[in-house]
Amino acid sequence: PNLKGRPIKEQVRFTTNLQEAIDGAEMVVESVTSAGLRPVCKQLLACNMPANIPFCLTSKGIEQNSGLILPEVIVDVMGERYQNSICSFSGPSFAEEVSQNLPTSVVAGAYDPHVAQTVADAFTTSFLRVYPNRDIRGVAFGGALKNIIAIACGISDGLNLGNGARAALMTRGLHEIVKLAKHHGAKQETLYGLSGMGDLFLTCSSATSRNYSFGKLLSQGSSATDAKKSIEMVVEGAYTCVSAVQLGKKSGIAMPISETVLQILEGTIQPKEAVQLLMQRHIKDESL
Repeated sequence: PNLKGRPIKEQVRFTTNLQEAIDGAEMVVESVTSAGLRPVCKQLLACNMPANIPFCLTSKGIEQNSGLILPEVIVDVMGERYQNSICSFSGPSFAEEVSQNLPTSVVAGAYDPHVAQTVADAFTTSFLRVYPNRDIRGVAFGGALKNIIAIACGISDGLNLGNGARAALMTRGLHEIVKLAKHHGAKQETLYGLSGMGDLFLTCSSATSRNYSFGKLLSQGSSATDAKKSIEMVVEGAYTCVSAVQLGKKSGIAMPISETVLQILEGTIQPKEAVQLLMQRHIKDESL
């Protein structure tokens, strides 16, 4: 109903029976909230989902308290025999645009290069280019953390701070993403690719982005609860912001933008005050 004029093909079947959905499957594609992945994995395990078919993740996030990226959540629940079947599918794409066959490129990151290639081949079309990537950690971290920066950019634009402020937030935000992701085994070059900088640029500069729109509502005085209700869809950045700050503190990595966004979400500071705090931070050399 939300994609009028683009009907689902007749051969597509829908079911609410998970066992029926995975019986005979050649690939499983997951699209639930990051908070909902763990319970769904428990259900898949109970349904004896095969461990030798690609398990394609489209969710983006870091689990709260555990600090696990989503591929690690699957392994934690379902066991190590599923690890090599996991693929993280991420990059600069909006469902609305992809459904209209507008061109873009994304990444399929997997532990097993054969799985990455299989998923890339399955999804590649004349308008969607899918690049295989062996750095699943980098793909997962980039897709998760860019949503926090998008909230910050939405707040900045909502306060009419200008294009320079947004550009600075995106650049320093990428710096923040790379620091945390590298500390946890991701490759720096992955974060400068489609699933990092590419997705960051898209999410931070478009009203189509839920996280960006959520940030704008916060800048206009809405509480986090009311802003989520207005968006009417899951705002993953709000969930992941808690996880990222937890993980940053545990890892000894400074996350000033994420920490500031979290304070705004918790209502302990106002957006305008947050800008002043960020601008007053001690200036160090620009380097990783």
